[in-house]
Amino acid sequence: MSRRRKPLAVPAWRSAVAAAAVALAAGLSPIAAHAAPPITVTSQVPFDGPIQYTVKVASKQFGNSQETRTIRSGQTDDFTWKTVPPGGPVAATDQCPNYASLPLDVNGAMIRQTQIRFAPVVAQDGTATVQLSFQAQTPHGTAPVKAGGKQIQCPKSASLSQILRFTMPTNGSVKTLTLSDGSQVSVSAKR
Repeated sequence: MSRRRKPLAVPAWRSAVAAAAVALAAGLSPIAAHAAPPITVTSQVPFDGPIQYTVKVASKQFGNSQETRTIRSGQTDDFTWKTVPPGGPVAATDQCPNYASLPLDVNGAMIRQTQIRFAPVVAQDGTATVQLSFQAQTPHGTAPVKAGGKQIQCPKSASLSQILRFTMPTNGSVKTLTLSDGSQVSVSAKR
């Protein structure tokens, strides 16, 4: 009759030490170092990542403005510029028609205002499809208006409202658009 031997019982702490030693050795071996793929650092931003847009307006009637903002694909951004017209602000009172919709300075006089709503969607190839809404208003002298039984002077205004759709690269080159009144809007996009 042969006696079977019982397997040696190893204390739990010795098993843990042995496992840690094996893991440490595997981590330090040259074979293990090459098993993981290398990390590649690139300067590319995903197509839906933040992109820096510069919007510039050059207009005889509505003035010159420029601003740079950073937004993501699919977001919209509103640019609003208020500037003093060449002849200065034009006095207005709350009795003037459409007074609440006039661009006013802190003294309640009409100034000029340009507003752009900018909405880009960037494709995977880096091309942005943009919808740009342009609205501007400026005073052009005054006109007599009858309000409350008396005649008052109110600002006359010129305005422009136009929607543009276009595509552009996001590599920093400039896209220039001409509006119906001759004003120009230039847009550049940089990742």
